[in-house]
Amino acid sequence: MLSHNSWSEFGPRLVVLVLATVLLNASCASSLFKVKPVVELPPLTGNIKAASAGGVTVRVAPLMSDEESQELFEANLPLGGVLPVRLEMVFESGVAVEMKKVRFRLRDGAGREWKYLQPKAAISRIMKANDVYLYNPNSRKQFEKEFTAYAIELKEPLSSSDRSRQGFLFFQAPKGEPVESPQGLVLTVERLPQPVEISLN
Repeated sequence: MLSHNSWSEFGPRLVVLVLATVLLNASCASSLFKVKPVVELPPLTGNIKAASAGGVTVRVAPLMSDEESQELFEANLPLGGVLPVRLEMVFESGVAVEMKKVRFRLRDGAGREWKYLQPKAAISRIMKANDVYLYNPNSRKQFEKEFTAYAIELKEPLSSSDRSRQGFLFFQAPKGEPVESPQGLVLTVERLPQPVEISLN
């Protein structure tokens, strides 16, 4: 049995350790954020922007509002300086397109470049912006799995046997600043049979 002096010295540490253990165990089987299943993603609708070149058509959905982003990913992406851009690429004709060679660039009306982010890099920014530092590693893995499922698949070629691909690209705002109504955004898709340029807003 601990004496009064021993408890005053070690008691607070023990309480913190127990609470941390309980919190970590409680989040073992769950994701850090409640991401909607990909099957619930609606088809591209609304003011779709599109461009075709070299036998490939690129279609881009309207930019998501903060509320739509929050509803889909539960996390506040704009706060972390992350802009999700949903697009679809459709093979029309010609030779197969090696998607892993395709490059995406985004610039705004001021000519500033927005950095393309791999899903894991976007996740790191989201967690930092939402002050998520203490978590169960399994919860992060689950969030990564659910979040990455929304990213457009770029490993397999686009061809007559696999004609369309859709998903999200993630871009970081210049200087990592929060995303606030960016204007004059232009998406360039390079290393297709011909480059494609689309004005997003």
